[in-house]
Amino acid sequence: MNQQQAPSQEKQRRKRVARTAEVVRTEWLAPSMVRVIFTGDDLRQLPELTFTDHYVKLIFPPEGAGYRWPFDPDELRETEPAERWPVTRTYTIRSYDPESNELAIDFVVHGDSGLAGPWAARAQPGDQLGFYGPGGAYAPDPEADAHLLVGDEAAIPAIAAALERLDPQAKAYVFLEVANADEELPLRRTDNTTITWVHRDDTGTDYGVALAQAVRTTGLPQGRVQAFVHGNAYLVRDLRRFLFVEAKLDRSLASISGYWRTDYTEDKWQSTKGQFVAEMEASEREALVG
Repeated sequence: MNQQQAPSQEKQRRKRVARTAEVVRTEWLAPSMVRVIFTGDDLRQLPELTFTDHYVKLIFPPEGAGYRWPFDPDELRETEPAERWPVTRTYTIRSYDPESNELAIDFVVHGDSGLAGPWAARAQPGDQLGFYGPGGAYAPDPEADAHLLVGDEAAIPAIAAALERLDPQAKAYVFLEVANADEELPLRRTDNTTITWVHRDDTGTDYGVALAQAVRTTGLPQGRVQAFVHGNAYLVRDLRRFLFVEAKLDRSLASISGYWRTDYTEDKWQSTKGQFVAEMEASEREALVG
């Protein structure tokens, strides 16, 4: 091998493939959540979606950039100043129907705040976005005695998909936080499903505080419990300690991670998440030893 060519070849092999998705229609599910339905030839190239937390990284031009998809993200990063570089926002795939070739993504919308939410609120048929992925790692274990599913608005799509995957006989304990009763969404449930909605506005607390307390008050279900806990980073920190330190849950049975952090953009959160997780793990180790 020509050693001088190796770096460039390696870079080429690692280059992420960006695909295109085109808006078909939108559906408002709640005052703060809109579902965007996409289609496009590139969606037919997706691998089989075996997980219920599959996600894609949507590619957005920064506000005021003056360009829109399609574009080459790598080329723009090489030719434009940093403030004009495209950015990614991570979203769960709510569903994908291979027959209709339609993919649904649910967006939380807080007025004009943020980048992806306002885009989704204004999306029209024919609008296009680029995306990377999908990624994913979690699906309900049919051998588990019970399933604990916890999250705020950002995690509702993955939890809803998990509920639809569960066997009707499976025991599921679901804890979800939204702003108020108007934001609750219809979810699949059976006689073995218990769903607890926590309304943040009623408690007057920050994201995740009342939700974590609701989980702690109820306690861990009996038997071999598989847990899926996602949402605000501080919610995750609290419930990691509850599950791993206090309840001694087997870590291999948990999918638990912060999707976002209060007052952090996704870029800032992703760049600091490693340190945040390391500090959580160190605190948990210290508590277990003590």
